Amino acid sequence: MRILMVGDVVGKPGRYFFMEQTPELKQIHKIDMVVVNGENAAHGKGLTPNIFAELIRGGADVVTTGNHIWDNPTVMEIIDTEPFLLRPANYPEDTPGKGFCIFPVGKKKVGVINMAGRTFMQPPMDDPFRLAEKILKFIEKDCDIILIDFHAEATSEKLAFANYLDGRVTAVVGTHTHVQTADEKILPKGTAYISDLGMVGAENSILGMAVEPVIKRFVTGRPSKFEVAEGAAVYCAVLIDLDNKTNKAVKIERIQIRSRHG
Repeated sequence: MRILMVGDVVGKPGRYFFMEQTPELKQIHKIDMVVVNGENAAHGKGLTPNIFAELIRGGADVVTTGNHIWDNPTVMEIIDTEPFLLRPANYPEDTPGKGFCIFPVGKKKVGVINMAGRTFMQPPMDDPFRLAEKILKFIEKDCDIILIDFHAEATSEKLAFANYLDGRVTAVVGTHTHVQTADEKILPKGTAYISDLGMVGAENSILGMAVEPVIKRFVTGRPSKFEVAEGAAVYCAVLIDLDNKTNKAVKIERIQIRSRHG
């Protein structure tokens, strides 16, 4: 079995490149399931019903998110009804939506958990370590495979979280920083890991946003309106190969594709 986990999609350039590349990747690599983070898909912040539908048409099976999930209020129209749209599980219990799901792939069931970190993150979240324990006790008996999108800033927290769950879940992949890391590996007890998947968005940008407004904010210390960057895009993801008998990860491979045009 082969799973593709894709980094944060940023705005229109990211959406279009995701929709262009994903079907081809699925065909070439014989991919069985695609998980993508969509929290920045609507003009760089948030998600709308139409854009969620675009990601699904483009090849996504499960769409995870993060701390920007609420930035576009129209997401409330689908957050409780779309079974494979997730928000971080460690929001308060009465928060709309859900933090995990079970997706069928042939005869197998794949659990997907969306979790947010706490270090350098806003707003404050519940403890992801203890909550992961509770969720695993609830779903692990029903799942052959369990994937976690850990939406967090600090690499130390991501590494600690992955090692805490090593051997109990199939993969822990980081999202949020939009910069793909080069530390993909199989942890000692068999969990596939990377600190950050990266993004799908304009390459000549600052995390998918136009360069000048971001620089202006750093230089002046004053507010500056950010806009999604245009131009040639980059597609960042990982491909995870699983042993069909044990359901353990046997390989994790970084993917980075650059468009030839804007």
